Amino acid sequence: MAETPLQMTIRLYRKLKRRGQKVRRWSDYFEGEHPLLFASPEFSTQTGDLFDGFSDNWCRTIVHATAERLRPLAFRLEDGSIDKAAERAWKRSGCHVEVNLALLEALIAGRSYALVWKPDGVHTEITFEKPTSAIVEYVPGRRRLRSAGLKVWTDGAFEFATLFTPTMVYRWQRPRRAGGQWTGRTAGLSRGEPSHIPNPLLVVPLVELPNLVRLGASPVSELAPVIPLQNSINALWVHAMTASDERALPARVVLGMDRPVREIIDPDTGEVVGEEDEPLAKFRSDRLLWLERQGASIAEFSAADLRGFLDLITQAVEHVAAQTRTPAIYLNKKLINIPESAVSADESGLVAKAYEKQDHFGAGLQEVMRLEALAAGEPDRAESLSMGSVVWRDPHFRTEVQFADSLVKLKAVGVPDEALWERIPGVTHDVIERWKRMRNDQAAAILGGDLASLYGPKPAEGEQESAETVSEVA
Repeated sequence: MAETPLQMTIRLYRKLKRRGQKVRRWSDYFEGEHPLLFASPEFSTQTGDLFDGFSDNWCRTIVHATAERLRPLAFRLEDGSIDKAAERAWKRSGCHVEVNLALLEALIAGRSYALVWKPDGVHTEITFEKPTSAIVEYVPGRRRLRSAGLKVWTDGAFEFATLFTPTMVYRWQRPRRAGGQWTGRTAGLSRGEPSHIPNPLLVVPLVELPNLVRLGASPVSELAPVIPLQNSINALWVHAMTASDERALPARVVLGMDRPVREIIDPDTGEVVGEEDEPLAKFRSDRLLWLERQGASIAEFSAADLRGFLDLITQAVEHVAAQTRTPAIYLNKKLINIPESAVSADESGLVAKAYEKQDHFGAGLQEVMRLEALAAGEPDRAESLSMGSVVWRDPHFRTEVQFADSLVKLKAVGVPDEALWERIPGVTHDVIERWKRMRNDQAAAILGGDLASLYGPKPAEGEQESAETVSEVA
């Protein structure tokens, strides 16, 4: 029997909640909220909650190292030109800022989502959604063909859900109290407005931005291989700090002498009724001790060597770098007097990973802008966008000298100026268009004989003679 829209909503909602447990774990590790693992029960009993909240958080560094090299700049049509309409729609929805957060979330949680819709029925809006508030389902055997999408959120006393299918949009609500049932949405809708409406796009407008690592496997967080090593690093630091607290300084011991005692006096009679051990805290604070027994001596335990802990921590951090293809300069900052070629070689793994992410995320962003063109009533532009590409910022981080040298060499082999300008970090296509107009204006001024607009007006005859006299004197 075919599944009803309400049954599909409930099933996807439950699937979303199950997925949320893993997402929250990855998010906690990114934020530095790590449980203390790899410590014995005896150690935990002795230290209690002393190290609660402690972490040497490398997870954030690993994610940001990749995220900061993913910057979409524009969208090309099939003929290679920049789609101006897509650029305006992109900026109108604030995507030039929000997309950075969406890609960061996808690296942390394995995926994020983008929704293309007309909330007022007139203006197209692109919004990015968290992996805990949206989910997409695909046609069995078709990994890229979406069959449904669900978005959920809470507002006040209600929880809302919107189910997107290729033909219909089903809007639901239910009370947040336990046992509330899903019903057709009425809250927030005008009187007489139906809960369920046709989908004018005839395609699911919710697009997944997955962080893929394998064909046919579910998207996974960049932190998946880091978490076990992160736990070991935290445990090693905790043991090192505990050893430092107890064994970092030399310890002295008294030999050949009984433990100091003091008499117990009855307050009523004033007689000595016994004796008890003298508290050693006073001797520690006063740093003074009398040795009255003949033959008593002082010995010393040397301080503990903590370098073994530090060596293990360094080794674990190096393993994190190797498994995530993160350059050493991000982790230990010890690259001193290293040639630029060595730094570039160290970053090659991260750059390759960034190119790989650009391919996966770029396919999703292309689909988002194709939907935007469909929503704008431009099917031809939508088709051209689907055959085009995303323009990304160069993931290489180079110095200005390196960039200048690279551009000069590319210019020497005939690369056009516009292509060279696109390779300059931070230069958008708006800036490139302005540079092209300035270049054309200069060329027009030269051809028209208007050199004054380029070099200023020609000096008067008297001023020219004065300038020549000054030059001769000099």
